[in-house]
Amino acid sequence: MTFDTTQRRSSIIVGALILIAYAVLFSGTLEALIIMLIELISGVAVIGIAVIMFPILKTYNEKLDLGYIIIKIIEGGLMIIAGIMFLSQNTLLLEIRDWIYVSHAYIFILGALIFYYLLYQSKLIPRFISVWGVIAVIMLLVGNLLEIMGFSLAMLIFLFLPIMLNEVFLAIWLIAKGFNEDVFTSGFVKTEKH
Repeated sequence: MTFDTTQRRSSIIVGALILIAYAVLFSGTLEALIIMLIELISGVAVIGIAVIMFPILKTYNEKLDLGYIIIKIIEGGLMIIAGIMFLSQNTLLLEIRDWIYVSHAYIFILGALIFYYLLYQSKLIPRFISVWGVIAVIMLLVGNLLEIMGFSLAMLIFLFLPIMLNEVFLAIWLIAKGFNEDVFTSGFVKTEKH
């Protein structure tokens, strides 16, 4: 496989989808319909990232990559469902939506750990970004567990901020620099097992 515009286009799309997925974090003050649309778009973006990355990452660990895409489809699907539920005035549906977001965090954590491991293994991006991502995901897990134990969100923001910064940095990196071309051109890409 040689590096071509397909891989470059994929890196730009994945970077843009990461930024779109994060748009939902900044939608809290918008009207319900706009929030719902942003959550729907964010859910589709999460699924899109996994679909685009699947053929690239499967040569490094096909089973783990398959697990990653399944986790991201579940995560994106939950985001879409939660977005639709946001329009409901039904108390039960709004409580279910809250539960979806609690469970979503742990699904995101599992998917992100797999994603950053595969990126580290593949060398598609500089390894410091992958290591930063793994550390940030672990910090997010600790923050979520402490929040469940009653710690205030304001006290825990330093545990949540690193993953947001990492993913925005990764998105900008992918848009500006793309994947490591050497992985595709120097034979580092593993051949698929037949």
